[in-house]
Amino acid sequence: MAVKMRMKGAILPGNSTVELKEFDVPKPGYGQVVIKTKATTICGSDIRCIYREHTGKGAEGYIPGMIAGHEPCGLIVEEGEGLRRFKKGDRVIVYHISGCGVCNDCRRGYYISCTSKFRAAYGWQRNGGMGEYILADEKDLIALPDELSYKDGAQVACGFGTVYEAIEKIGISGNDAVLVTGLGPVGLATLMLCKALGANQLIGVEMNDYRIELAKKLGLVTEVFKPGDDTLDKIIEATGGRGVEKAIDCSASDPGRQLAIRATHSYGKIAFVGEGGTCSFNPSPDIIHGQKTIYGSWVTSLWRMEELVDRLVRWKIHPDELITHEFSIDDAGEAYALMASGQCGKVAVIFGDQDEK
Repeated sequence: MAVKMRMKGAILPGNSTVELKEFDVPKPGYGQVVIKTKATTICGSDIRCIYREHTGKGAEGYIPGMIAGHEPCGLIVEEGEGLRRFKKGDRVIVYHISGCGVCNDCRRGYYISCTSKFRAAYGWQRNGGMGEYILADEKDLIALPDELSYKDGAQVACGFGTVYEAIEKIGISGNDAVLVTGLGPVGLATLMLCKALGANQLIGVEMNDYRIELAKKLGLVTEVFKPGDDTLDKIIEATGGRGVEKAIDCSASDPGRQLAIRATHSYGKIAFVGEGGTCSFNPSPDIIHGQKTIYGSWVTSLWRMEELVDRLVRWKIHPDELITHEFSIDDAGEAYALMASGQCGKVAVIFGDQDEK
């Protein structure tokens, strides 16, 4: 397969626009590969921190001019020296943070928590998946099984991996009624995985009519409510007066987080996944007296992402079912604008033949 010398890439100037530019196709160094991008999905953090304005700092500090996109999946087309596992022709997901590899967090597989100056996230501090080719370190790759599509893999790269980490922290089984506050792409992914794990009741809370109908259409909820003064009462009633055993907040809103806490039964567990915002609650009646536990959860580890990929195959789940709109790289501006509007499920930018191996 011939690799061309120039490629298109999308950058985010920070004023709710997208610019397409030409870049040199990268060459792999030691322990690196060049990946032909096949699918990249857009994350809410792209919109929150980069697309609207460059407000990110630290781990979310976008370097202007970098090719955006931290949810990429594709095909290795060129090898650098020193590869130990992957090779040309392999289908791969890119774990979207490249950690230093030698700190305690990295050695646990949590590159997301690496604080070294050598940490660089794809689409933030190094070129990402909104380009036709990606230069990636071999250590950042997850094998994509033939049973999963490139669009499935792109979803795993961030959203589904993030959700899976939170679910594993609080534990989901057939014993549980589960509440998910916020049914954007991450909330929908949460419902999909909780259903696969056998949750006996899946309750969603969302204000966006499009996403409510999408959750219903996909059969991901047993009940869904809009936020309001009586939403807590409705959830308690729907659970026979008990409340839920587990709750996951994907809304990143104060009311959504409060609802997740208060709708959870005594001894229950709550995970906060949505980023940003605040949370105000009364520790004694809301947490202490009910002996509840709140978990913070940020992305996932390399080994958990590999485990998730294996389980998706076993469960016959396809994350690409949550993709409602697809665009070419030439129409990346429309893709980001749609994602920013919220009138969609997951939005993907697709590159070339999806059946290519």
